[in-house]
Amino acid sequence: MNVVDSSAWLEYFANGPNAGFFAPAIEKTSELLVPSLALYEVFKRVLQQRDEGAALQAIAVMQQGTVIDLDAPLALAAARLSTEQHLPMADSVILATARAQAAVLWTQDADFKGRPGVEYRKQRRSGGVG
Repeated sequence: MNVVDSSAWLEYFANGPNAGFFAPAIEKTSELLVPSLALYEVFKRVLQQRDEGAALQAIAVMQQGTVIDLDAPLALAAARLSTEQHLPMADSVILATARAQAAVLWTQDADFKGRPGVEYRKQRRSGGVG
């Protein structure tokens, strides 16, 4: 199973330099888990940079995977990760989601570099949606 974080989704949608690295995890929808927080982050960013139509199209692609809602046990696990590993809230929710599902986390967010269960690719340019 795979979890793709918001930075990787945005890279994929923008067809950025790392899009090909993330494509296999994104395009194998039968193994794709999508944290509900990633829906929020991607929708907001695409809405800011493009328009609501483009944002809704991005979310439609994301929802081809299985959306994982932030419930109470997951929220508590994320809070523990945030405290123990000094992660920002969103990062801890994404990582907790991946760990709860025994999934690989795909990202270009440097906060995840070197962590077990993470496929990290260094971002080669500033993020954006083309």
